[in-house]
Amino acid sequence: MTTLILESTAWPAAAEPVPPRPAVAFRALRETALLISRGLRTIARVPMRLSDVTLQPIMFTLLFLYVFGSAIHIPGMRYQDYLLPGMIAQSIAFGVIGSGVATATDFASGVVDRFTSMPITRLAVITAQIAGQMIEQIIGMVIVAGVGLALGWRPHLSVTGLAQLIGVVLLGLFAFTTFGVLMGMLLDSPDAVQGIGFAIVFPLAFLGGTFVPIAGMSLVPRVIGEYNPLSAIVAAVRHLTQGTTTTGSWPLEHPVPAAVLYCVVLIAVCLPLALRAFARRTR
Repeated sequence: MTTLILESTAWPAAAEPVPPRPAVAFRALRETALLISRGLRTIARVPMRLSDVTLQPIMFTLLFLYVFGSAIHIPGMRYQDYLLPGMIAQSIAFGVIGSGVATATDFASGVVDRFTSMPITRLAVITAQIAGQMIEQIIGMVIVAGVGLALGWRPHLSVTGLAQLIGVVLLGLFAFTTFGVLMGMLLDSPDAVQGIGFAIVFPLAFLGGTFVPIAGMSLVPRVIGEYNPLSAIVAAVRHLTQGTTTTGSWPLEHPVPAAVLYCVVLIAVCLPLALRAFARRTR
């Protein structure tokens, strides 16, 4: 008796079609926009989220303008016109704290875990975090600028200067917000981010020519201030809005290209590290 053994031949499963790159990019942009809108909707329910970009800069402006302004004299320039560009530039640096605290809070509360468990692009989670925090910072800047105009600030902006100012501000916001998101992913708690963030931003702000000229400082703080990244941004905003020039170091004498250079270096360092830290924490 002969037994025939038939070998079954299974057809290989058809590979899932790979979507074209434009479709992937559109999906990532759509999901990023949805996550940004989710973050902005929470502002109406928790308006104190904007306190660090609205109340604090307004408080600093009022205190320095009316308490210290009478004792601080800037040659050939009203103190309002000196202070307000510095406050706008300082708001860029304070984005480190706001974005870092928000990122650490989302990780600690499990929001990021819920997002990554959903069928959405993981890159959209981090890009939405950066873009959403930038929008909050812009809202705060608009409020501070409005308060400054009401207090007598008078910028002198040309069309070219306005375009350069917008570019420097957006680039600075992207750089410092990315740094804050990286801090939020590296540190475990929002309190730690806030404490370390203030320890970084406060010296940068006070040594950056925000409130008083760097040239009047003693040797050590003056040298630090001349090469402080925030000093270049402050000098760039002041140069573009008031037409002032500063001397002392190459970044202060060429503030716009120096500010762009500092921001590009910060982005080049922090963005890959932030993406790597996000991938490690969500694996």
